Amino acid sequence: MRLNVPDDANKDEAAAIAAVIRAHVNADGDDEDEETTDWNDRRWRFSGRVDSLQGRRIRTPAGAPDDAWSAAGRTERMPFR
Repeated sequence: MRLNVPDDANKDEAAAIAAVIRAHVNADGDDEDEETTDWNDRRWRFSGRVDSLQGRRIRTPAGAPDDAWSAAGRTERMPFR
């Protein structure tokens, strides 16, 4: 897969774009599983994705947006672990 990131995107923006696209591509198409999983479980997975893609460990707050697009755009505001 080839990914085109805007030329003016900084490192964090590029990583967030890649994280969201990776999550979308890896989705199995069964949205029912995502609906039944509570945000607490998914936010730990999200923190792991940020760690693997951006190389920094964050603590995803319980009040963070629970959809991938919004959360990815706010990773630089999330506290480090």
